[in-house]
Amino acid sequence: MRMIPAGKVHEHSMPHDPAPDSSLSLLREGYSFLPRRFERYQSDIFGARLLGRQAICMRGADAGHLFYDTTRFERSGAVPGFVLKTVFGEGGVQGLDDAAHRHRKAMFMAVMTPESIDDLVARTTSLWRAALPKWESRGRMVLFDEAAQVLCQAGCDWAGVALPAGDRRRRAEDLIAAVDGFGALGWRHWRGRLGRRRSEAWLEDVVADVRAGRLETPDDRALHIVAFHRDHDGELLSERTAAVELLNMVRPFVAVSWFIAFMALAMHDHPGWKARLRTGDDADADMFVHEVRRFYPFAPMLGARVREDFDWNGHHFQRGTLVILDVFGTHRDGRMWPSPGEFVPDRFRDRDPEGFDFIPQGGGDPDLGHRCAGEHLTIATMRKIARILSAEMTYQVPDQDLRLSLRRMPAKPPSGIELEHVRQTRPAM
Repeated sequence: MRMIPAGKVHEHSMPHDPAPDSSLSLLREGYSFLPRRFERYQSDIFGARLLGRQAICMRGADAGHLFYDTTRFERSGAVPGFVLKTVFGEGGVQGLDDAAHRHRKAMFMAVMTPESIDDLVARTTSLWRAALPKWESRGRMVLFDEAAQVLCQAGCDWAGVALPAGDRRRRAEDLIAAVDGFGALGWRHWRGRLGRRRSEAWLEDVVADVRAGRLETPDDRALHIVAFHRDHDGELLSERTAAVELLNMVRPFVAVSWFIAFMALAMHDHPGWKARLRTGDDADADMFVHEVRRFYPFAPMLGARVREDFDWNGHHFQRGTLVILDVFGTHRDGRMWPSPGEFVPDRFRDRDPEGFDFIPQGGGDPDLGHRCAGEHLTIATMRKIARILSAEMTYQVPDQDLRLSLRRMPAKPPSGIELEHVRQTRPAM
């Protein structure tokens, strides 16, 4: 009898990509890799070999609901090393499970209170408005780059981490590089690793200074909370792990730069929505923000591992198998999203953005599961910046390359969204 190795997909139970290993195809095709194969096999589930491992790839709301069942899936060992070494960091909350994860996640949720979110949005707003005169004096500015610096400064101030003005650009560039490097080979990937290493080393020193009493920080700031957090075993986090988790609070906020660039692109391509945001209410702003998060490609997919053998919808999931949930493909599935390739914010007028068919920052309960702790912060920040871009600034968008390549992960306009003739149209309130 032929033995089936641990993690082996039962090839006859579902379509299977015939390639010996599809990893290079994934990097070449980017966001299109999974949707193309779902269409090719006329199935919402298929097997493939990725990163030298057998994997099951899924899409859709039912698949999302299954994926976030922590009794069936675990994150430990699921995230590939090239993602840990760029985006998440080794030892971070994204790779924990069960009691260890719940305890560490509670630390994040303690920081993400409504008052704390309001504070960070206010800091961001103040810094953005303060930057407007500088942008006005320039002939041209790159929105993505400038947004990253504003968000980096605001995030560090909010966390209690001192960031001298002269360091803002390089720290922002390192954090952006860490996010930008996860889906690439070559220089972009290695630049991301270098950016994470430098960022971790910087914050490791900061944590050490706080613990030694050489640096004071308010006890309600993320820096203090992380530096003195005791894990589920009662021990302080190592200085390196504390630095990783502090980055996991600040780095995702800096990554909102992608969404800000996407919002500006949406306003350029759909000027009627820019006018509507200028005069509309919070409901219009929320619909716009949700549609930007659905329509534009950012997080391509998510990964987990099967805990124990089980069957679902006629398919067998064997212990140790890597399972991939297609985020981009779920958001572009025409069965759930009419005209998915069109930008239609009004689709969210009567739609629950908490369902498993809409997972730009994960699904399930953020307090207990692996949904992003900062999702509400992302939404609040996007809502505010959308208001400023539409109502407090005028600018022109010169000719430039605004195409989004689905082969690039994460997707980004090559120009970074260049603006010229920036003017502040309303005094700061």
